Amino acid sequence: MIKTAIMVDGGFYIKRAYYIFGDKSPKERVSELITYCMRHLQDDKLGEYYERKSLYRIFYYDCPPSEKTIMHPLTRKNINLSKSTQYKWKKEFFEELSKKRKVALRMGELLESTAGYNLKPGITKKLCCGTMKIEDLKESDFTLDIQQKGVDMRIGLDIASLAQKRLVDQIVLIAGDSDFVPAAKFARREGIDFILDPMWQTIKPSLNEHIDGLCSPTQKPIPGQKSKDPLAKDKEHEL
Repeated sequence: MIKTAIMVDGGFYIKRAYYIFGDKSPKERVSELITYCMRHLQDDKLGEYYERKSLYRIFYYDCPPSEKTIMHPLTRKNINLSKSTQYKWKKEFFEELSKKRKVALRMGELLESTAGYNLKPGITKKLCCGTMKIEDLKESDFTLDIQQKGVDMRIGLDIASLAQKRLVDQIVLIAGDSDFVPAAKFARREGIDFILDPMWQTIKPSLNEHIDGLCSPTQKPIPGQKSKDPLAKDKEHEL
C-alpha cells in the first residue's frame, strides 16, 4: 500500500479549475477539489501489476482574502475588498474546505502594502500599439494584484518534513511553477516518489529531471472551446 500526500497550491488550482471546470459555488468547488485529488489515488496499471494507494492527507495552501480598502486608479473610488463578492466566495470556500476530513489548510499572508490595480496585459498592449486610447479605458480593464507571502515556503517545509520523517511514500503536488524544485530534489533523495500535476498547464522541459512523473487526472482542455466538467459524472469521494 502506497501512502500518498497531496499538496495543492490554492491560488493556482482555483484559476485552472475555473478554466477547466467552469464557474462554481464555494461548496461545489470544494467537492470538485476533493474528487480531483482522490483521482490521484486510483490504481495505476504499472506493467503487469497494480499498486494500491491510500491518502495520508490533502494539504491546501492559500492566503485569506484581503479586507483592505483600495482606490481604483480610473474611477478614483475607494473599494472595500471585504464587501466584494470574491471576498465572500473565498470565505465560504475556506469554511467548507475546513469541514472535510484529512484536509489541512496552510494559510500564508498577503503583502497588502503592495496591493493595487494594474492594467490587464492585453489592454496595455493595445495602448502601446495605439489601437486604444486612454479615454477608452473602463473599470473592467484593470485587475487587482496582491502578492502572497509564505505559501511557497510552507509547501517546501511540508515536503521536506514528510520526506525526512518518512511519513509518506509518494507526494503529489498540484502547482504550475518551479519554486518547488529544491524541495522536490530533497524528497527524491529521501526515496519519495514525487509527482507533479500542472493541470495541463505547460511546464518547462527542464522540470522533468526533478520529478518522477507528470499526471493531470482529467481531460485536456481545448483552447477556445467551452469547458465541460469531466468530473461531473464522478461520485464525490467523502473524506
